[in-house]
Amino acid sequence: MLQVNHIRQHTELVKERLAVKHFPEPTLVDEVLASDDERRRVQQANDELLARRNQASREIGAMMSTGRRAEADALKAEVTALKERIEDNEKKLATLETAVREMLQRIPNLPYREVPVGRTPEDNVVVRSGGALPELTSTARPHWDLIRELDLVDFETGAKLTGSGFPLYKGRGARLQRALIQYFLDYNTEAGYTEYIPPYLVNEASAYGTGQLPDKEGQMYHMTEDNLYLIPTAEVPVTNIYRDVILKASDLPVRMTAHSPCFRREAGSFGKDVRGLNRVHQFDKVEIVELVHPDTSYEVLERMVTHVEGLVASLGLPYRILRLCGGDMGFASAMTYDFEIYSAAQQRWLEVSSVSNFEAFQANRMKARFKDADGKIHLLHTLNGSSLALPRIMAGLLENNQTADGIMLPAVLHRYFGSDRIA
Repeated sequence: MLQVNHIRQHTELVKERLAVKHFPEPTLVDEVLASDDERRRVQQANDELLARRNQASREIGAMMSTGRRAEADALKAEVTALKERIEDNEKKLATLETAVREMLQRIPNLPYREVPVGRTPEDNVVVRSGGALPELTSTARPHWDLIRELDLVDFETGAKLTGSGFPLYKGRGARLQRALIQYFLDYNTEAGYTEYIPPYLVNEASAYGTGQLPDKEGQMYHMTEDNLYLIPTAEVPVTNIYRDVILKASDLPVRMTAHSPCFRREAGSFGKDVRGLNRVHQFDKVEIVELVHPDTSYEVLERMVTHVEGLVASLGLPYRILRLCGGDMGFASAMTYDFEIYSAAQQRWLEVSSVSNFEAFQANRMKARFKDADGKIHLLHTLNGSSLALPRIMAGLLENNQTADGIMLPAVLHRYFGSDRIA
């Protein structure tokens, strides 16, 4: 969430940056400032009333001690009137503060100055690419056919157990999932990330802290009786570990990784792009999260991108890295890089990771802060990235590595899977 003081001090810049995200409510910035101006006016008036009430209370004491009872009684009547006005002002302040907060919640994070101008995914900028595109035979098949032939995932039974989009991994399919998860976690922990196993349900405060609420409630599974949400990513519980925490500057950076199932309603998704593992309601993902000093967050963002790039490259998958344009960015992000791998059988690029810097947007919601050497308290910057999401990685491995002798697995997975291929 943006801070009112920042909006006040940089009003035109805020409007300019929101235009890069194609924010549909540009007048909301002025409405926030107008309501905050009124809040300030009421606060100042109330402070003056409080000061007068306190002064009158002291005067009443002095009058009573000197026997000036009639004067004291008259002043008591004034104090009673002041109390009523103060109570009215406090109600107005509460209403105004709520209004300002609710308006701020509707304003997305400001895109960083290097975010490309654009409205759709076609306007994203390819930063770099790697890996050679595989040359498959004319008989190459998409992963949903390979899955069925090799009996790796049972979509029909998953649908019977839960519903469409809830795959049931079995046998070698389950083992490949486990191999990928373990490899991704080992890759991250060897780079200095501390592993966590978070809860898979979070409360409203946690979902609000990372920006899922109130922006994405329609995409989350909500347990209404307990008011809990199934997590859409481990980012939510892991980042919220430091909600309402004040760290020391010497504690930074905080680097965390976690595997979790992820639950997303994906409302409105349909068509050929959702076949097989391309888009499901439950999937596994390994996440990396960093909490850092504001001065270093963009340096850390580039380091995280390099880290994820090394992981994708180690799987032998052709990939490209895109810097998202303003119109294609998430609500809470200041800058995002997407990773895509090429699916040779489908002849299309599949997103497998996003790495984002949220600057202080999440930290302001969570009150995640640090104390510098001078004792001053500042908001942290938070970053996260997929490292990696499994469904499309599995799809790419199956499609790009299909041979007459089976699915050949990359060398880094051999010891985790227990074989060099799925035959």
